[in-house]
Amino acid sequence: MSEYGKAFALMRDAAQGPWRDYTRHAFVEGLKDGNLPRDAFLHYLRQDYVFLIHFSRAWALAVVKSETHSEMLTAVGTVNALVAEEMQLHIGICEAEGISGEELFATPERAENLAYTRFVLEAGYSGDLLDLLAALAPCVMGYGEIGARLAIEATSETYRDWINTYAGPDYQDACKAVGTLLDQALTRRIGPDFETSPRWDRLCQTFRTATELEVNFWQMGLTP
Repeated sequence: MSEYGKAFALMRDAAQGPWRDYTRHAFVEGLKDGNLPRDAFLHYLRQDYVFLIHFSRAWALAVVKSETHSEMLTAVGTVNALVAEEMQLHIGICEAEGISGEELFATPERAENLAYTRFVLEAGYSGDLLDLLAALAPCVMGYGEIGARLAIEATSETYRDWINTYAGPDYQDACKAVGTLLDQALTRRIGPDFETSPRWDRLCQTFRTATELEVNFWQMGLTP
């Protein structure tokens, strides 16, 4: 079982091909060996900043969909981590490259970004917390897996700040908290054997689709 929980491990295993394409994409390997062009990284970073705005809204929606105080606390903590910490990383790196905060916020949204963020929000609007979490999980835990791996395997210091953000204890703790939230939300709404539920296949398909949209997002990053 993954350190990010039972449900995540099962969903990831059900999306093996796309998950591999996502977590070992050429963009990711470029971060690892430092060969990713700087303009591609900055293009990605600007789009990811826009992505995080919508991702934060999706996590705020998780508060609305929560049924317990514990669920609300995890969702609120994730919103805070995104808005107060992760987005600040993007602002800091871009400012060092001469891109102001105002310019960053005004970044035009690419179609790949639009498709992914609206898919996640729609999963939450039309479904319950389980549908929303299935769409949110690939981004949260995927970056956790990527960060942890690159922290060990990186052969270049070029993108070490980015790697350390996702490999660091704060982000890894956030991944574990979301994994626990997913397991507990499933157990509360469906039962301990949630993977035998008629809903399970649909939740796994939502996870898989979000993973495929992550692949498209990396690919977009390679084409400024």
